[in-house]
Amino acid sequence: MIQRSVPIQIGKNIHLHVIKTDKFKTNLIDVYFQRPLCKEEATQNALITMVLPRGTETLPTSKEISKNLDELYGASMGSAVQKKGERQIIQFRIQLPNQQYIKDSKFLKKGLQILNELIHRPYTIDGVFHSEYVRQEKENLKEKIEGRKNDKIRYAYERCIEEMCAEERFALHEYGEIGNIDDITEKSLYDHYQTVLRSSPIDICAVGDLDAEAVKDLIMNEFTFAQNQVISIEKEKIDFVPRKVNVVNEYMDITQGKLNLGYRANIPFENDLYYALLVYSNILGGGPNSKLFQIVRERESLCYYIFSRIQKFKSLMLIGSGIEFENYERVLSLIEEQISEMREGNFTDEAIQNAKNSLTTSIRSLTDSPGALADFYYTQTIGNQYVDIEEMIQKIMNVTREEIIKAGENIKLDTIYFLRNEKESR
Repeated sequence: MIQRSVPIQIGKNIHLHVIKTDKFKTNLIDVYFQRPLCKEEATQNALITMVLPRGTETLPTSKEISKNLDELYGASMGSAVQKKGERQIIQFRIQLPNQQYIKDSKFLKKGLQILNELIHRPYTIDGVFHSEYVRQEKENLKEKIEGRKNDKIRYAYERCIEEMCAEERFALHEYGEIGNIDDITEKSLYDHYQTVLRSSPIDICAVGDLDAEAVKDLIMNEFTFAQNQVISIEKEKIDFVPRKVNVVNEYMDITQGKLNLGYRANIPFENDLYYALLVYSNILGGGPNSKLFQIVRERESLCYYIFSRIQKFKSLMLIGSGIEFENYERVLSLIEEQISEMREGNFTDEAIQNAKNSLTTSIRSLTDSPGALADFYYTQTIGNQYVDIEEMIQKIMNVTREEIIKAGENIKLDTIYFLRNEKESR
């Protein structure tokens, strides 16, 4: 049984969300700072999440942090950056054994104290971040950004988005841009982080066998938030009708082509038709029962993989496929053919039910992980939408054939991106 508390305001722009469940043997506390996704700060935000875990005021090395966490029965702590629509999220978390397995009544309090120190009392020298930590993590961030090319499937997917949304903030990667890294200093990064602490909307998600009031009291006592002039982050614009299809070819030393098609769906996630869009995408390319898989891969043997995926906040549909270079035109034609079939309503009731079942299984699987559960509810929160898991499943199960067809009417091809072998360009 999962119970979500109503959002508890613990500061002017700080909200606590307690997801109570006895399913896990651990308790998770996630702290999310919301920032606009923009060139001016994206790279710095990514770097912050790499520098802070290197040391705190009383635990100046990562080794000392690990030793301290080990003493809390193997607790884990970390930070990350992620992109949700045109927002960049800086996330800090600590995961501890469930209090009922620990005799120490102040166990959770000790964990929150360490997390608070990670966030609010980082290791500094002369009032700025440790220069060597910043230098090392700048190099690591460069490697991360350059390493995107190692996963060709994900790289091609992200490059399609970058080309598709070239004039929009959504084109920015969650790690920022490699060209901005060298300009960052320990002082500029520290100053920016102080701005983040003062001006970001903050949400805290607590997942586990927890009492909402007890967690609220602990966080209010142990955390040292000091906000002023909190920013408001503009909602993404999704109404976009492509004037023409943008065709992009990129060349790399590869043996298998990566074809990605980007579509504008123009259906806001708060609209009930969004659930029909999810079903539409799943019927089209959601798995082995989907139309694209059955036609392009099974019947025609023209691809190694093929999928369709929805970008919730930006209302995009992306189709990705791995193909032989010479099959480009044929695969493109078959995809467009299946889009037309969907538009005409040429899909079976069995396909609708299979898609609904697949989506339901995926959504329910979120309850298998405290991190996935926290992320699900946080995603609802930043979209000002409070739909729990069972309610979302019910909305999906209620989707009609007519709604699926209507959702498909909004879908327009924007960009065709093909990652192909560099020898073809010679």
